[in-house]
Amino acid sequence: MASRMLVNGVASEVVSATDRGFSYGDGLFESIRFVGETAPLWVRHMQRLADSCRRLQLPLPDTAQLLRESRQVRDAMAHAVVRIAWTRGVGARGYSPPAAATPTRVVAAFPPPSVDDGVYARGVRTRLCTLRLAEQPQLAGMKHLNRLEQVLARAEWNDPAIAEGLLRDGDGRLVSATMANLFAVIDGELVTPSLKRCGVAGVARAEILAHAESVTERDIRLPDLQRASEVFLSSSVRGVVPVQSLDAWGWAPGPVTRQWQRHWRQLGFPMEHAA
Repeated sequence: MASRMLVNGVASEVVSATDRGFSYGDGLFESIRFVGETAPLWVRHMQRLADSCRRLQLPLPDTAQLLRESRQVRDAMAHAVVRIAWTRGVGARGYSPPAAATPTRVVAAFPPPSVDDGVYARGVRTRLCTLRLAEQPQLAGMKHLNRLEQVLARAEWNDPAIAEGLLRDGDGRLVSATMANLFAVIDGELVTPSLKRCGVAGVARAEILAHAESVTERDIRLPDLQRASEVFLSSSVRGVVPVQSLDAWGWAPGPVTRQWQRHWRQLGFPMEHAA
């Protein structure tokens, strides 16, 4: 069986301690759901990676090479999550980036998370996190390697009945969940938080924005969410998951949520078995 991890194309689990991805979080990553040899959202992942590379002034990766290595590490896995990390590479001590970077690429395959069908049918329970996301428009939308805010937010609870936590920025605007983007139907309108200040612009979110007849990106606060008739999360790994509750507030999956679950099945993902 082929290695489940490649470092610069070689079977290995070792990255240099002087790599800037390790030292400074100077890099990006993508978590890509594969169904056999196919990744239905591959193009969107590569678009985000390339856009983020340009914003961070990183060399662009060879996407054909990344696809070959992704298929190699997933080997015979029927379903897999392939994580691609792309860093600025080894560099001297200090924040100043090297004049000519030699990126490090790590391509690794993992089994997908186990999600009960009932989650897609009935939804998940969520909580409101205490941690607030810092605003940094120059990094907003990217999936960069520094995930400390999400780590601290996820450490706020250990109740297995709570599947996710919702995050706000310093001004109280809702941004996302710790591992997913947020959508709601408010006053009959499909809306999702603006990510101009902070947060990760997920590829599942991009898929919905591209195909929805009508969706608005705008600031959403807790009183807005309280009026919602439906709330759901989008993730390239887990798909479209209804939100059953946020602390004491509750919702039932509705027609808009079901529409996007059907869209996910049509893309080829097997995880949504909701009615």
